[in-house]
Amino acid sequence: MKLAVIGGGSTYTPELLEGLILRHAEFPLTEVVLMDIDPERLTPVAGFCARMAARGGHPFTVRATLDRRDAVAGADFVVNQIRVGGNEARHQDILMGLRHGLIGQETTGVGGFAKALRTIPVAIDLAHTVEELAPEAWLVNFANPSGMVTEAISRHSKARTVGLCNVPIDMRMQIAAHLGAPVEDVEIEYAGLNHLGWVRRIRVDGRDVSDALWEALEGLEGPANIPEIAYPKGFIRALKAIPSPYLRYFYATDAMYAEIHDAPKTRAEEVLEIENELFAIYRNPAEDQKPAALGKRGGAWYSRVALDVMIGLTRNTAWVDIVNTPNRGVIPELPYDAVIEANAVVRKGGIDPLPVPALEPDKLALVQTVKAYERLTIAAAVEGSYEKALLALVAHPLVPTAEKAAAVLADVIARGSFTPR
Repeated sequence: MKLAVIGGGSTYTPELLEGLILRHAEFPLTEVVLMDIDPERLTPVAGFCARMAARGGHPFTVRATLDRRDAVAGADFVVNQIRVGGNEARHQDILMGLRHGLIGQETTGVGGFAKALRTIPVAIDLAHTVEELAPEAWLVNFANPSGMVTEAISRHSKARTVGLCNVPIDMRMQIAAHLGAPVEDVEIEYAGLNHLGWVRRIRVDGRDVSDALWEALEGLEGPANIPEIAYPKGFIRALKAIPSPYLRYFYATDAMYAEIHDAPKTRAEEVLEIENELFAIYRNPAEDQKPAALGKRGGAWYSRVALDVMIGLTRNTAWVDIVNTPNRGVIPELPYDAVIEANAVVRKGGIDPLPVPALEPDKLALVQTVKAYERLTIAAAVEGSYEKALLALVAHPLVPTAEKAAAVLADVIARGSFTPR
């Protein structure tokens, strides 16, 4: 089998390579092709990954290319991990939010909006390349905002696609650790959108233990890139669910804005420093093991969730995972083709989301509102529509007025992240 990694110059790539090496018996690749548009990033990452593969007994070949068509041609899986504009664009997205007194995080708020507008056209173009050169391949999307990008690919191409995120598996790992139970014995029922979902049921060895745990689990930590903000006592018990760490941007907006505003550096600046440290390691020909510093990037369990799903897609036996996939009526109040993040059966024949109990009114209202914003943003990116881009921002719960929306959109256009037709 052949795996193409688009955005292969990412500092995350060795995390994926480690998983591919460790699980080669389950996922017997013959070739991994790393593709990027930036040779200064690609060359050291590809060299380091080749040394990792050699240290692991050469389970597959690793090669680099600047040619996307070469990478995709004949692939069985294509992993999309692009970051259009790099971390400098992410930095500017955060600063843009602060200029307008708003949250500019890379997937949530006006930062996620700008990133989506930059990324969606490129992701759809990649999907069309997959349609042409690897029509049977699965396009595995990690590019953020993952849910929106996955929906854009799903609705505007014929490529078979699934969106992945490490947050649900990280929540499962933390819940298992809190319970002192093997993670294999812990099941979580998760439903919502990417970075906007809730763990609503927890089972250990098939036994529902949810109601006894809500208060005890109030202090679950989030990813490295999310400030830790405590909710009011009793909130989780009232919610009867564990929210994704990203829901702090909605449930604790003022505190999260203050954290971003008062931080001495933006998260993008922190990441750029971590990347400099990582690239120094990757360029060292004596280094061939995944560095501990990679843990600072915030992508815990990236390789596990990627491998679990890709392996599941090669087997006839069913595997349940939490993925971004078309709704297909699972949440009946959302469009049939809207991408949701939920438990799904993954098998060789495809991916089928599992039924979930009806979302409670408080959760449904937020999901419907954010999905309206997402679909308007996708339409704006595909059509180049100023009007739909403006309405997307007006619909967003973190943008309080049409005046703010218009000002943000003018900023996004001035920065070159969106060009209306």
